[in-house]
Amino acid sequence: MAQTPQRGGGGNDRNRRDNRNAPVDGPDSDIVEKLVHINRVAATVKGGRRFSFAALMVVGDGKGRVGFGHGKAREVPEAIRKATEEAKKTMIRVPLRENRTLHHDGSGRWGAGKIMMRAAPPGTGVIAGGPMRAVLETLGVQDVVGKSTGSSNPYNMIRATFEALKVQSSPRQVASKRGKKVADLMGRRNDGASAPEAAPEAQEA
Repeated sequence: MAQTPQRGGGGNDRNRRDNRNAPVDGPDSDIVEKLVHINRVAATVKGGRRFSFAALMVVGDGKGRVGFGHGKAREVPEAIRKATEEAKKTMIRVPLRENRTLHHDGSGRWGAGKIMMRAAPPGTGVIAGGPMRAVLETLGVQDVVGKSTGSSNPYNMIRATFEALKVQSSPRQVASKRGKKVADLMGRRNDGASAPEAAPEAQEA
């Protein structure tokens, strides 16, 4: 007598769960996502108050690209998903020196939020706190010193940090604007160093 196959075998369900947790190969497989802040919002409507959640996410590839997004929904997972999608659409590219730190010091301001960032030598680490640290880590910065001197509102701090990152420029970008060679700029920065000595550093930029 033939046996009737059972629906939804345990082995198939187990395989589906394993595949769901497996890393996905694709353009977004290297994206690092960090949840910065979740805020519960209450709206007074007829019959009581209706709650929703607002999420602030930061995403980056650890190689010079970073973005942030804001999402709002009735449930936390949905708010995080919306914020993540918006962050991936608004990613910017920031030039990094030796793929570890910033090319030069910078500052940014948004509303009452004010921040400053300084390039640091190898081994310094990421000296920054709160939302600024999340942005720098997802960007791929390994050595930097950051300080917030204004509002501690996470939205203002994130936007101020991005304003400071947007004005970062590499020697190659500056040389192209001025119509000069990178070695000339690097030699001038190194207090009169010759072009052959500045060439290796120019190539790393």
